[in-house]
Amino acid sequence: MYNFLESLRSAFQSVRAHALRSFLTMLGIVIGVMAVIAVVSLIQGFSKSVTSEFNGLGTNSLTIQSYLPRKDRLAGKIAKVTTDDLLNIQHAVTGISGLSPILPVGRFFIPVKYRNQTTNSQVLGSTPDYAVNNGTYPEKGRFIVPFDDLQHRHVAVIGVTLITKLHLPEDPLGQYIQISGQWFKIVGVLHPKGQILGFDQDNQVIIPYGTAHSLLGAAVVPDIAIQLKVNDTKQMDAVVGRISQILRRNHHLKSGQDDDFKVQTPSQLLGNFTSVMNAITYILGGIVAISLLVGGIGIMNIMLVSVTERTREIGIYKSLGARRSDIMLQFLIEAVILALIGGIIGLLLGYGIGMLVAYLVPAFRDSFVPWWAIVLAFGFSGGVGVIFGITPAAKAAALDPIEALRYE
Repeated sequence: MYNFLESLRSAFQSVRAHALRSFLTMLGIVIGVMAVIAVVSLIQGFSKSVTSEFNGLGTNSLTIQSYLPRKDRLAGKIAKVTTDDLLNIQHAVTGISGLSPILPVGRFFIPVKYRNQTTNSQVLGSTPDYAVNNGTYPEKGRFIVPFDDLQHRHVAVIGVTLITKLHLPEDPLGQYIQISGQWFKIVGVLHPKGQILGFDQDNQVIIPYGTAHSLLGAAVVPDIAIQLKVNDTKQMDAVVGRISQILRRNHHLKSGQDDDFKVQTPSQLLGNFTSVMNAITYILGGIVAISLLVGGIGIMNIMLVSVTERTREIGIYKSLGARRSDIMLQFLIEAVILALIGGIIGLLLGYGIGMLVAYLVPAFRDSFVPWWAIVLAFGFSGGVGVIFGITPAAKAAALDPIEALRYE
């Protein structure tokens, strides 16, 4: 025990005596651990933010969308979920409620104009149930009502981002904006939801479904998404099966042909997201591991130089009775200390970077450092110190005391 404590004291003294060299030695470890902590904290916060969004949809929600594999899309095949599908589901499927279509006006974003200001925004046509299905409620004014949809009224509910981008009044209710050459009266402002995956959820306009359909023209058969609630979650599989039967029949799919649509629950959508995030984590983890490997090589190189510089000192220790194991333990402890100090500095810097990004980017506002990331960072740092400290320690322990004392 005494030998261990003495080796520990000597290792700390050596690190302190060569402070600049010690810092440069542990720099690779600092960068590696900093990257691990920052990346993990941000991914954890982002995952938590997205998970809360999916949970807000409820466990009894279903989303129906068209779907084709990439090879089929490249081959020119087309899949659509249409208004006819919506009506058939509405009339033939029992145990569901809150059926709402979602019809994008334009492929992605389209110009929205107010006076001499124009911005690109996502414009969606839907029905009153859209608010319930997506947890989207107006902060000011009202949402779309059935009469708006039946009469194809030109009314709009906007996200808060448009108030800023279009320089609208702080209370924009009653103002008119222009979409696809048509004027729409603002009747509501949605509660802010922030960003997700870099997408601004507040940069959108909701208009009545019938109005959106008329903007596209009668000759166009639009591809829509359908959202609904299943009244009894125990009947979820039965409802999904019935919807699939209706869509396969409507789309004239024969036995053995793959579906050209997807019926998904929030948990399935979340599962897909989790798979993507895990893949990103593994890739980033591999990159960070390379950084730690470089840091470990740096420790080994500096420790080998240290052994050469302290050859005479090692000879004196051995002549005074120090055993081979004592010398090896001293240098091994010194390498581990360098790695662990680097790990502590990297942990603090990584946490600081993670919190700074979380403060600046709303999508990462729930960022936190899980306990396993801290254990992993310290464990990896210590492991690097041991692995890359063995060679210099063994070299120091193997020195012949007589030759070491003669070394100049």
